[in-house]
Amino acid sequence: MGGYHGPDQHHAAPKAGRPMRLGIGGPVGSGKTALTAALCKVLKDELNLAVVTNDIYTTEDADFLRRNAVLDDARIMAVRTGCCPHTAIRDDISANLDAVEDLEERHENLELVIVESGGDNLTATFSQGLVDKQIFVLDVSGGDKVPRKGGPGVTTSDLLVINKTDLAPLVGADLGVMDRDSAQVREGRPVVFSSIREEPDVPKIADWVRTHVHEFLHH
Repeated sequence: MGGYHGPDQHHAAPKAGRPMRLGIGGPVGSGKTALTAALCKVLKDELNLAVVTNDIYTTEDADFLRRNAVLDDARIMAVRTGCCPHTAIRDDISANLDAVEDLEERHENLELVIVESGGDNLTATFSQGLVDKQIFVLDVSGGDKVPRKGGPGVTTSDLLVINKTDLAPLVGADLGVMDRDSAQVREGRPVVFSSIREEPDVPKIADWVRTHVHEFLHH
């Protein structure tokens, strides 16, 4: 079942006195949880951060982050959406907002809260009432045609990450085509090609996050 795909029903949350909220979304298997784990490992010693994960019925993604000790357990919260993940990050954001605000109350002076969506499709986007910036993750195994198919996650996210580039030769994906098509549909919004296997510290993505957290907190 799909969710509501009309205009965002929520107003942006007031920014004063709270951390930046970053949404990470994308299709199933694109590497959202691996990217979330990588960002936590890289940034946890320089930013005061916490994470909310979304799964439909389980707490699998939160359990993965805890097993890999990317943050203290108390900084990781799981939301069971019980429905299409799109619904819980865009339509009825109450469960995620409760989790974010709980973390903000329990951890003084948080600077960044990452909200990782459950796997969904190209229509998945976060409400501006839940997050301030969004990363959308694709992986090359979906085929080099995916960026030109568009969808709001591809076209309007603040950063598009094309992940698992090390698999491109194995699946016959042309990264040049993905780069060209992404540029056409995103009208100048940034795109990063990434292989977490080859670059586990995701330097370009971590730098993008650092820059936006700094701008959010100091402007």
